[in-house]
Amino acid sequence: MAGGALTAVALWLLSGLASPLPQRVRFALILAFAAAAVLRDLGLLRLPLPQNSWQIPQHVLQRGILSGPLRFGFELGTGVRTYVSATAPYLLAIALLAGGPGILPAVLAGAGFGLGRAATPFVRLSSPDPTTWDDLLRRRSRWLAAAATTAAAVAVTIALLT
Repeated sequence: MAGGALTAVALWLLSGLASPLPQRVRFALILAFAAAAVLRDLGLLRLPLPQNSWQIPQHVLQRGILSGPLRFGFELGTGVRTYVSATAPYLLAIALLAGGPGILPAVLAGAGFGLGRAATPFVRLSSPDPTTWDDLLRRRSRWLAAAATTAAAVAVTIALLT
């Protein structure tokens, strides 16, 4: 959660660069990206996104009983050290950059991203059969990503309209 919150604060700080654009233009850009994000996760639009295409190295976990997992979780939570399978986090990043909400919504959004990243390994570990769980995730990942991005698009739209 700390890694996600840090990334969100950095994006919020950079949002000042978009402030010269009229609010309507910034909102239109966010909504256009939201639509493109949903189409991308449904497989109807090819839109490459910037990301690292590797996992966090195993040696990070081996740094110590407490410090290794904490560092791994922090790096995973930032969303910049490994790949991101859905477009929803990019939508959130665009909304933070162009929308420029207050610092508290930015921190909460980033912490929510970090919590979401942490939920997957916890749910997998609690499964009685992790291999079956992995297979189900693989088969349903496109629909899960599309649902997450659609929910994020709806949330961002509601936030912009209120």
